[in-house]
Amino acid sequence: MTKLMILEFPDPRLRIKAAPVEHVDDKLRRLIDDMFETMYEAPGIGLAATQVDVHQRLLVTDVSSDRSAPHVLINPIILEKDGVAVTEEGCLSVPGYYEEVERANHIRVSFLDRDGESSELDVEGLLAVCIQHEIDHLDGKLFVDYLSEAKRGRIRKKLEKERRHQASAAL
Repeated sequence: MTKLMILEFPDPRLRIKAAPVEHVDDKLRRLIDDMFETMYEAPGIGLAATQVDVHQRLLVTDVSSDRSAPHVLINPIILEKDGVAVTEEGCLSVPGYYEEVERANHIRVSFLDRDGESSELDVEGLLAVCIQHEIDHLDGKLFVDYLSEAKRGRIRKKLEKERRHQASAAL
């Protein structure tokens, strides 16, 4: 397995809308394994293919504390959503920043699994929030888009300053 590079805000590649996966094959399953390794090492609870510069509709998630509940969703579509959850979200593409975001508390989602079989999940709470967050990535949207323009701008400037500092320290 290979640890993948995670794109960071405001990288414009994070705004690319992902295309549907046409074929579930061994190459895609290797990508899935690499995405899990990357997500766990980061550490995170969800990762969309867009975040690793692969613009296909694929996400992985595991909200368990012991890595015992991995989910692979290929071409996910939210069929139903209800309820309201306001949770503090973070993102591997916006490292170190956490803000409250309002999402549906319960969703039903259809998708293809790791073997290309059609499936549906009916979930609520953290897993529902995580799946919605990752589907946003597939649509070119980040959690910072739910924030005010001023707050999003401050986060962008701080991240760019941190990157410049890291780059100069590496020289």
